[in-house]
Amino acid sequence: MTYFVTGATGFIGRHLVEKLLRRDGTIFVLVRPSSLPKLEALRRSWGVDKKRVVAVTGDLEKPKLGVSSADLRKLRGRIKHLFHLGALYDIGASAESQQATNVEGTRHALQLAEAIDAQCFHYLSSIAVAGLYDGVFREDMFAEAEELDHPYFRTKHDSEKLVRQELQRPWRIYRPGIVVGHSQTGEINKIDGPYYFFKLIQKLRSLLPPWMPTIGLEGGRLNVVPVDFVVNAIDEIAHQRGEDFKCFHLTDPEPKRVGEVLNLFARAAHSPEMTMRLNARVFSFIPPGVIHAIASLAPVRRITNQVLADLGIPREILKFINYPTRFDSRETERALKGTGIAVPPLENYAHRLWDYWERNLDPDLFIDRSLSGHVRGKVVMVTGASSGIGKATALKLGEAGAKVILVARRSEKLLETQQEIAAKGATAFVYPCDLTDMESCDNLIKQALKDHGTVDILINNAGRSIRRSIAASYDRFHDFQRTMQLNYFGSLRLILGFLPTMVNQQRGHIINLSSMGVLANPPRFSAYVASKAALDTFSHCAASEFADNGIHFTTIHMPLVRTPMIAPTKLYDRMPTISPEEAADMVVQAIIYKPVRITTRLGIFAQVLHAIAPKMAHIILNTAFRMFPDSAAARGVEEGKIELTPEQVAFTQLTRGIHW
Repeated sequence: MTYFVTGATGFIGRHLVEKLLRRDGTIFVLVRPSSLPKLEALRRSWGVDKKRVVAVTGDLEKPKLGVSSADLRKLRGRIKHLFHLGALYDIGASAESQQATNVEGTRHALQLAEAIDAQCFHYLSSIAVAGLYDGVFREDMFAEAEELDHPYFRTKHDSEKLVRQELQRPWRIYRPGIVVGHSQTGEINKIDGPYYFFKLIQKLRSLLPPWMPTIGLEGGRLNVVPVDFVVNAIDEIAHQRGEDFKCFHLTDPEPKRVGEVLNLFARAAHSPEMTMRLNARVFSFIPPGVIHAIASLAPVRRITNQVLADLGIPREILKFINYPTRFDSRETERALKGTGIAVPPLENYAHRLWDYWERNLDPDLFIDRSLSGHVRGKVVMVTGASSGIGKATALKLGEAGAKVILVARRSEKLLETQQEIAAKGATAFVYPCDLTDMESCDNLIKQALKDHGTVDILINNAGRSIRRSIAASYDRFHDFQRTMQLNYFGSLRLILGFLPTMVNQQRGHIINLSSMGVLANPPRFSAYVASKAALDTFSHCAASEFADNGIHFTTIHMPLVRTPMIAPTKLYDRMPTISPEEAADMVVQAIIYKPVRITTRLGIFAQVLHAIAPKMAHIILNTAFRMFPDSAAARGVEEGKIELTPEQVAFTQLTRGIHW
């Protein structure tokens, strides 16, 4: 038996060829000259030679698929089954490209079938031919399709129409549902269909614990089928007798709603599930004109575009949220009865699809995750670079090839950092500055711009912390002043000094090292938390003003870090902390991904608790306030060795990273 297959190097095509190779016969495959190496690689994976899988060079966009006269003569009268799988399966592709590939490509395939006298033409169509038909679409329905305005729906419909009306020989049409990866291996070659929502699920997993309930949409029913079911069904039906001039829905007879599908993948990803799901149809009472008017507002349009871009979701996919069509598949079920070929339940293989995507197709895998790729040759200023987080960050930046400007009060300590960076073959520049002195800040800004022309990334790390209860601070107003002077005004002065240059060059990144205390509001840190909160709030306001200038603001809510700043408080010797190097890794993450905020799950939980149950939050914090004593300095005594009680140890473990 001899076959001819278009789209053989595509995802469905190569699985079909692999299936056909289990039968006797030669398989001719249409390939562009540029795809010959890809075909050769597939031959090796199939374990066959050029005699078993024969390449026929051509092009879907040319008459008779661009097959040469010599190949036409060689193929004439030999082809038992011609499978036309070549098409553009991309809902976001341009209308012109879909017309050229889907419609004209099918027209040219029909020309080839007539020219070589193929005995049966097998056409891989799509459930998209139904458009947005509201109801059950049967296998014998075609002209009843509704709302074909979208080019993907329209071109799929017009392509099938050509087969039905222009082909003068036997044909069989297959309409698969939304094809996902292999149910046994999870293999898929591109992001499509439900995969568009995987990044959203992944982001929720990184933000929230898996047990936290979330709210989502119920939506219409998504007809999802794995590629192995599709090719097994096509192979079986194509070789059965008496099935010519019929259409077969390769669909799930019991499709799940959008919310159910997303929850299955959320479960596979160990991400929070949508415990409460709203039926998206409840919003249908809003007049379309009102929805269009709101969506056309510039802020709404920009926000929508940004969110969709961040998640990698094409706008067109939103049409499927309320997908109204159900598909009858009785002809297919009849043809496959007794063969053992059926659609496996999605819950049985969703974990394989997720695992394959996360290991092979997650867009983050293709981001340059190296620090050097983001800072090499760039000017990066790090304040507080003489020790702790600042020094650890500066060392990483220098090793990555950045031009590091080291800022702190003590020049001798900065020189030590500079020498360590130089020992790694990198370059750093020492700029002593007292950030509590505004004149010193201005001199730093002027000199840095004179020497380097710009500062691409500003890392505001220098800071001071005071652990003292308010009752012990009635006569210490200067504590609040000096904390605000360094943590807020010093950082603010640098930001305002370097922003004009960043605006002129239409790029820049300002990273502020804040504290998890801003989210948790722990007692005894009113001066420190207030100063950090002031900088956080300024950054949020500034980010709104400079969002269209290519300037990014990132706030890092650091947990408790073992640095010289906390050394005087011996209580922290017994509390869980992270190292300066781990904190520097958070700064590296900020540089690479440029998020608005980096924090911990506990920090987010604390913020949510303050928002929804502030009195409960105050009770918890007051308990901590009474549980841990004031510092020795606040009590006016000498600090000695401190041992924590079992209750205190348990509490610090539950609230890891919060300053008490």
